[in-house]
Amino acid sequence: MSAPVVLIPARMAATRLPDKPMADINGLPMIVQVWKRAMEADVGPVVVATDSEVIAGAVRDGGGTAVITRSDHPSGSDRIYEALEIFDSAGRYDRIINVQGDLPTIEPQPIRAAMTLLDEPAVDIATVVAVITRDEERTNPAVVKAIGTPLGGNRYRALYFTRATAPTGEGPLYHHIGLYAYRRLALRRFIGLKPTPLELREKLEQLRALESGMRIDFAVVDTVPLGVDTPADLDHARTILAGRFTPGGAAR
Repeated sequence: MSAPVVLIPARMAATRLPDKPMADINGLPMIVQVWKRAMEADVGPVVVATDSEVIAGAVRDGGGTAVITRSDHPSGSDRIYEALEIFDSAGRYDRIINVQGDLPTIEPQPIRAAMTLLDEPAVDIATVVAVITRDEERTNPAVVKAIGTPLGGNRYRALYFTRATAPTGEGPLYHHIGLYAYRRLALRRFIGLKPTPLELREKLEQLRALESGMRIDFAVVDTVPLGVDTPADLDHARTILAGRFTPGGAAR
């Protein structure tokens, strides 16, 4: 039987939206809203990994679990691995789902879809994508595209990730969503690898895994969750969640 745990990396350092994890969204800090969304997926315990006592305190006040990590981690992947070793030194959890701390509107489907891909023993890392439907996203380098070979249903084996418009020709383009599920041993291996040439060129961490021979599969889900990076994104998140929940916090 698999034993999943969800880890949410969060830190205060953000230039476009200072103190982003603590930004108020309908009466709760954003990091607490993300924790709540991850809990709704109901796949296992949810732990926030942070170097900030302020963030940890907000999560605990909201009923969640937080682990304090070092402040010098180069990436969220490194942060969640340290938190995993603190939270689960006995090694009980073998599937680690990394949900970004700026996705307050994420729904259960993408989290569950990524976790399910690890049912295939050959898969090291799993992630999710959505079909690009807006023309401007096709050429936007901020929208990362996933390229893969179909394995049946909505599942693909990843061949490459790029900021370019790819592949060419007729057919859908896939918007990569920054949510990952790792086997525990794969996560440990990944953070021990040095940055690779294509990773540095594209500025995409997942290319380090592909260049090192690790297998990534992705599933196609219905929508891209809103990532909050600007004040306008924050207002949009407030509107989305206000429409999804009653004032008492229950889903409509």
